[in-house]
Amino acid sequence: MAHEEKLPWELAEEILSRVPPNTLVPLRTVSKQWNALFDDKTFIKNHKATNRFILTTKSKIYSVSIDPKIEVCELTFDIPGLESQIPKYLFDCDKLLLCGMEKGVVVWNPCLRQSKWIEQDLNQTRMKAYGIGYNNKGSYKIVGTCHRKEHPTKVMWTILDFASNVWKDLLELKSCNSKEGKRPTLHTTSGVSLNGNLYWISFVGKINPVYEVTDFVHGLTKFNCSSEKFFRFCDLPCGMTNCYKDALVLKVIEGDRFSLLKQCHATKKIEVWVSKYKIDDNLDIEDVEWIKFMEVSSPNLPDLVDPRYSQPSYFIEDKRLVACSCDDTGRAWIYVFGENKLISKTQIDYVVDPWPSHSTFIPSLVPVPRGQREELAELQV
Repeated sequence: MAHEEKLPWELAEEILSRVPPNTLVPLRTVSKQWNALFDDKTFIKNHKATNRFILTTKSKIYSVSIDPKIEVCELTFDIPGLESQIPKYLFDCDKLLLCGMEKGVVVWNPCLRQSKWIEQDLNQTRMKAYGIGYNNKGSYKIVGTCHRKEHPTKVMWTILDFASNVWKDLLELKSCNSKEGKRPTLHTTSGVSLNGNLYWISFVGKINPVYEVTDFVHGLTKFNCSSEKFFRFCDLPCGMTNCYKDALVLKVIEGDRFSLLKQCHATKKIEVWVSKYKIDDNLDIEDVEWIKFMEVSSPNLPDLVDPRYSQPSYFIEDKRLVACSCDDTGRAWIYVFGENKLISKTQIDYVVDPWPSHSTFIPSLVPVPRGQREELAELQV
């Protein structure tokens, strides 16, 4: 039997890092080593076709990669008839992008060039998706709000299960109570997905006519995708904020913990906290502990909340904070912070149209989930 020569693993890994991501998925079955490699965070981060921000204007969609330098590419959906459609908003949800369209949503993985179009219910109007999660059986769900034609002034929580591909209404947020027993208000509609569940920054308090809030508590509201119920999860360490002018953004880091960014509009001071322990369903509210990751204080810091009160997008990596935001003219910038100071700022000149929507996107090899009908159709073929 002839001697079988094998490539050194380092060389094989380098070659695979240059293979288009959508071609890598079928290669998972080659060996256990290859399958584990495609889930490795370092491999995904170093892949030659990765991107870290997605930006949309009125006419175009862009991906922005950061390392070793900032590069911008144009993107399109891979859905017949939707190639020229542009999302109205973007949410980064558990290694997939949720794209809000005029009358529905698109679930998208730009790395794999996979996407799925989901129409809103015929009786729904003004539907807006808030996030993607999944239940304990692995079935994906989209959670959002809508108005019903029979009740045009009433806002309803609604959910779509990919298995049934049917929208159904949920009860109001009344089951989610703060320590004072008051109903919370969501700070933003962009949900963060972790371990299948969705989380939103929320607060309890009263908003006065000049959009300032007093006597309130910031916390996290959790939606359990298995029980389909809302809960109060934990308090946040950020203290008092102006909910309409301060930056306050929640993200997932390292796949199992939270990070929280706050920037005070008045002082421009930036603070970032991370949860000390992994977040899972067995963690009690009282056990959620936050530690300070970074603090940057300087009068010359950029304002990360643009004049339209759009929150910044950001990620944490290699002890750096990398943020995307628009300045007061609507131009998009990438800011890099490290060692408690601003290291660099770069205007994205390639994006000509002002005021782009933006979102982080963690490069992933997670395929876009399909419904039962799609799986049956593939089996019949």
